[in-house]
Amino acid sequence: MRLLIINPNISESVTQLIEAEARLSAGPQTALTMRTAPFGVAYIETRFEALIGAYAVAQVAAEHVAGHDAVIVAAFGDPGLAALREALPVPVLGMTESALATACLLGHRFSIIAISQRIQAWYREEVQRHQLQGRLASIRALDEQLANIGAVQQDHEAALLSLCEQAIRDDGAEVIVIAGAPLAGLARKLKDRIGVPVVDGVSSAVQHAQSLVNLQPRKATQGSYARPPRKPHQGLPDSLAALLG
Repeated sequence: MRLLIINPNISESVTQLIEAEARLSAGPQTALTMRTAPFGVAYIETRFEALIGAYAVAQVAAEHVAGHDAVIVAAFGDPGLAALREALPVPVLGMTESALATACLLGHRFSIIAISQRIQAWYREEVQRHQLQGRLASIRALDEQLANIGAVQQDHEAALLSLCEQAIRDDGAEVIVIAGAPLAGLARKLKDRIGVPVVDGVSSAVQHAQSLVNLQPRKATQGSYARPPRKPHQGLPDSLAALLG
């Protein structure tokens, strides 16, 4: 089994965090291909940045999907996820959808722990898109300047742990979702220090991807997730043009 994991931001240090957690979660027969967006921002926290990240992911996926059994969009917020499901011939998963699915199997109400205040609106909209707002206890986030996106866990571990504890104590969270690729692997570090299950988006996406590949679903040829119809286009990279027929 081969999984293509794409970091929609340009931070190689974050790709390394994603890869470390993905390798701990992958089965012995699962090979991982890691790719980082060739353009975009250091880390995504707004809708506009997610738009840019989605285009970067689409380009990378189109170039590298051949020979892979599934694709993972490795950013919380899942930039471009639904669109990629239309265009790609294999299952496509995202960190948000995968983490929320895992959280819903572990408890009724979950809280999301994030890296910035600005990111909360976009995350809340993603929860609403999955029609899970009734199960969202809270979104709590750091309110500090991030000097090094690859070192957020080390720089702010105590504050992040405190946010988890507040979500459980004050918001009634029964599951904690640690959000964002820069926090990949933090759930593994905190799970024995928190009194409820802690969910990581990368490990959830890898595990769900492996399950979907083993289930061998067919690619939709009807409905809204069938391939986009052929039509005139111009100015696209060859790889994206190929996906459009």
